[in-house]
Amino acid sequence: MTATHVSAIVALVSCCASVLPTSLRWLRVGQREHYLPSATRFAWRWATSSRTNAFAPLVALACVIAGAFAPAALIATAIVMAVTPARLGVRGRTSKLVWTRRLRTVAGALWIVAAIEIVVSALLGGVWGAAVGAGVAVVTVPFLLDVVLWVLAPIERRLSQRFVDEARAKVARVRPRIVAITGSYGKTTTKNYVAHLIADRFDVVASPRSFNNRAGLARTVNDLLTPSTEVLVAEMGTYGPGEIASMCSWLPPTVAMITAIGPVHLERFKSLDVTLSSKSEITVGAEVTVLNVDDPRLAGLADRLQSSGAKVLRCSAVASADSALAADSAPAGSAPAGSATAGSAPADVAVVAEAGTLVLTLSGVRQGSVEVPPGAMPSALSNVACAAAAAIALGSEPAEILPRLASLPTTANRLTVTTAPSGVVVLDDTFNSNPAGAAIALRLLAEHATEGHRAVLVTPGMVELGPLQRQENAKFAEAAACIATDVLVVGRTNAAALCAGVDAAVASGETCNLIRAKSRDDAVGLLRTALGPGDVVLYENDLPDHFP
Repeated sequence: MTATHVSAIVALVSCCASVLPTSLRWLRVGQREHYLPSATRFAWRWATSSRTNAFAPLVALACVIAGAFAPAALIATAIVMAVTPARLGVRGRTSKLVWTRRLRTVAGALWIVAAIEIVVSALLGGVWGAAVGAGVAVVTVPFLLDVVLWVLAPIERRLSQRFVDEARAKVARVRPRIVAITGSYGKTTTKNYVAHLIADRFDVVASPRSFNNRAGLARTVNDLLTPSTEVLVAEMGTYGPGEIASMCSWLPPTVAMITAIGPVHLERFKSLDVTLSSKSEITVGAEVTVLNVDDPRLAGLADRLQSSGAKVLRCSAVASADSALAADSAPAGSAPAGSATAGSAPADVAVVAEAGTLVLTLSGVRQGSVEVPPGAMPSALSNVACAAAAAIALGSEPAEILPRLASLPTTANRLTVTTAPSGVVVLDDTFNSNPAGAAIALRLLAEHATEGHRAVLVTPGMVELGPLQRQENAKFAEAAACIATDVLVVGRTNAAALCAGVDAAVASGETCNLIRAKSRDDAVGLLRTALGPGDVVLYENDLPDHFP
């Protein structure tokens, strides 16, 4: 056996061994991205996140090419890919691998594809060829995973169809009234509000957590619906046209609701017009449609639906018919040219804050107010108005709704306010982030900031905003630097845009310290000893660690 043959065997074993940690790393990304083909896109994000992560795959690829002439070079490919990208671990902090049936299927298919590639290479070039094939396989794992996910998607849909069919039959038997809720943001919070407001009158089931896709809602119906269920509150999410229409075909809404339209998941939707049309599928066939008309796009939709004869309840966080102030605060680009603006017709249901109370107004007529405990005032009153409108559409009376407005449930990590044992006020808005929600969070930071104490923003910025991502993150950081004493930028994904925003504010005369941290854990460690009683910190978003 020649030295070259031995080198080829060692290279083959090394590359095959490297496939395991490399594939586990990208399988975690695939699972976190809901099994949509996105591993290649994230591989590019990681490759452009730092010089190390850009250089490493180039070295690995160069070694694959060199391996065609000297198999020992493939050993370097195996080593580099086993540890690349740096900081994208096999075991995650925020999103660990869960070995579900679907993940096992995807992993098995991925490894079979890699094995076929190696076997074909062996047939063409023996052990040396197999080693080169293994090197190519380990370098191209993200691409191979995307191919596998694309091929398996229709198969998985057929496999899950029986659960949807069971759910369809159960809905037909139980015949609950369905409140279907969608929107770019505010879905989960508003869902919980609706369930709370109608709990005294109806036997109600709400889809748990963020079970807002086809499989999650089928599981909700099959596991939680009982013969006594009168109302099902179903949160519906979507990444593109047709998904909500498909869900509504077996979950026909009595009340359809859209909470907001904004640049969330814009990488997938491509435009806000597509976002609006995709979300609007929820209104087809509904008895009543509830819309937040503080959002200019939804105000325009309300006009169009009413002109076609549909019943619409317009909701607002502004007491008067004119919600121009709300329209002024809408994210840039949220209203298309020629569309109706917020306030084109009076709000049917409005909920506003007034001196520590919530005031409920119907068609401009004040129904009453209720005192809210300190620190429990909802941050997005348009969500409250939409929930109240849904309750009214189901038959609840204002007198029933008002007392329950004082005890609206909070949703974990969605702008909750607590005081740490150290005396630091902590604003936790880490579940996700969007331009409108981030603006609300900054206003809350300003309310809690006190003279002589530090007000700190900790953020990795906002993602999935498509072409608006850099602009929105820079604008957010610039606004934050006008309020916060310190802005702590986490990670690399949006670092350039966030730092540019802070620099712009400082250049215009604001005083704000810019701090960098590699991870949220590092940021928490920095602040643990730096902050004390009277200080306030806002944690805005916490990107899963499969983002760079």
